[in-house]
Amino acid sequence: MGVVLVSATRATAAEFGAGTLLGRSLQRLQFEARLRAVVAFENRAGLPAVYNAGMAQCADDDLVVFVHDDVGFDDYHVVDRLTEALQRYDVVGIAGNRRRLPLQPGWGFVDDRGTWDAIEQLSGTVAHGADAHVTRFGPAPADCELLDGLLLAARVDRLRATGVAFDPRFQFHLYDLDFCRSARAAGLRLGTWPLAVTHASAGNFSAAWRAELPKYFAKWGD
Repeated sequence: MGVVLVSATRATAAEFGAGTLLGRSLQRLQFEARLRAVVAFENRAGLPAVYNAGMAQCADDDLVVFVHDDVGFDDYHVVDRLTEALQRYDVVGIAGNRRRLPLQPGWGFVDDRGTWDAIEQLSGTVAHGADAHVTRFGPAPADCELLDGLLLAARVDRLRATGVAFDPRFQFHLYDLDFCRSARAAGLRLGTWPLAVTHASAGNFSAAWRAELPKYFAKWGD
């Protein structure tokens, strides 16, 4: 069993190591023999295509981690943390929501105006931005319905047994919500886990994200 980290980046292979948070983290984690990375360099494909292709390179007993290239691991025990987490859950994230409301457009938002859900529904802790300001959403571990797509870890055997994968219709937005809903519909258990990471951005809720919402709601009905 190993931990396979799957990511996509617009950087070249030469630029990745020093030019991305994830690349710098992987350099620090070179001591960790149980960890290997599958990175799509100079990528223009949607994240679901990259993530599904990466998972195809995993063994059944592997743990797979789908992660953005602007995420850095501040915890050098990351393999142990995720191994422990995936003994309890089938899919794990860093931040998430204990519930899902009808027409909910984001893991933490209840509407497309960016209104946060009630604090007691949220879970997890993430550092954001250049100053790595830490935001605590709520206690973790916690059972969740939706997880933030900045990092999603899963047991490969459970994904394959249930046929859960990323839907290529959602290339850069809403793929994480769709994945979580597919996992829950298949009976998988989702949850957050305490793991120290820094995310360079605070999320992308652009016009492109808004334009994808009708497609997402059309698929799920609510």
